[in-house]
Amino acid sequence: MVSREPARINPAAAGMPRSGIREIMDAAWGRADVIRLVAGEPDFSTPAHIVEAAHAAAMEGPTGYVASAGIPQLREALATKVRERNGYTVAPEQVIMCQGAVEGIYVTLLALTRAGDEVLMPDPAWPNFLMMARLLNLSAVTYPLTEDAGFVPTVETLERLVTERTRLIVLNSPSNPLGSIIDSARMTELLAFADRHGLWTLSDECYDEITFDASFGSPASIAPDRVVSVYSFSKTYAMTGWRIGYAAAPAELAPTLAKCQEPLLSCVNTPTQFAALAAVSGPQEVVAAMRDAYRARRDRALSVIEGSPLHAFTPRGAFYLWVDVRSIGLASREVAWRLLDERSVAVAPGTAFGGGGEGFVRVSLASSEEHLTEGLRRLVDFAASSVRV
Repeated sequence: MVSREPARINPAAAGMPRSGIREIMDAAWGRADVIRLVAGEPDFSTPAHIVEAAHAAAMEGPTGYVASAGIPQLREALATKVRERNGYTVAPEQVIMCQGAVEGIYVTLLALTRAGDEVLMPDPAWPNFLMMARLLNLSAVTYPLTEDAGFVPTVETLERLVTERTRLIVLNSPSNPLGSIIDSARMTELLAFADRHGLWTLSDECYDEITFDASFGSPASIAPDRVVSVYSFSKTYAMTGWRIGYAAAPAELAPTLAKCQEPLLSCVNTPTQFAALAAVSGPQEVVAAMRDAYRARRDRALSVIEGSPLHAFTPRGAFYLWVDVRSIGLASREVAWRLLDERSVAVAPGTAFGGGGEGFVRVSLASSEEHLTEGLRRLVDFAASSVRV
């Protein structure tokens, strides 16, 4: 018998921790009694005209390979969208179609960094940022987002963290999990900081069309030269499972992003690109209707918590409620697990989004108002029965 050495698994991959969100999701899977307020997934169906466009493409023949950067008519439509709705100008050649925004963020990090580079990333934040940094052998330097600062970054904090090894800063506005928005004045300060230190800015704008006031602005509308903006169809058009997003990049970088798509995925599947074309070119009333529903759910959720031992940050965008559970006297992970086990409600522990999330849980507003209301009532009851006097 031939003796074989143990498999040599890449330690960056083997040592990467699982998402704390997925842990709760998996535990709740298959339990019909659970109210699911954990996932960032709209409870709306993908609008019919989008589904019909994909069906037509599948039936009529455009099902083969296409250019790695995407079909021309979709890139043209998105260049128009970026100009009209995000306030800056890109040529269609600067728009790169991605397998969801997650892949767009990954390919941008891949193109702009080398192993060992430092990248400034928010905390609390979407956990995939750190997972990607680990896979790419980057040094993730987290900058804190605190309630005192409105859960947005401050230049003073960043100046203490930046070094000669820093290559890029990640910004996320509107924020997942916080719902905070970086306003124009603060964004201008942050971009000036990046310029002083020669940094690229990677802007996660997946919730760009789910905002509840007029404070949101794309950073590329202020300083476009070294900003890559990444967008998603998942949240805006209830297309999470379709897996399509796009990056808008400066002309000097876009060809490299397009070239990197070939070894990663060849191209985004073709019928889905026609679905995305129907989404961005078709009626936008569906976007407004979903946004209005999230706003109503936000207001309802805040009213349920009002007067309880709990406190919640009022989100200005995205569809999450960041709930302060420190009055309960338990770690946020224990709160989430006990809430699931004892009250059949699934929420995401704040520590799933970084150390700065300790003492908080994230509640998704993408569930129905009925489930949201009942789930939060159970959370309030749990807090009332558990709070230390």
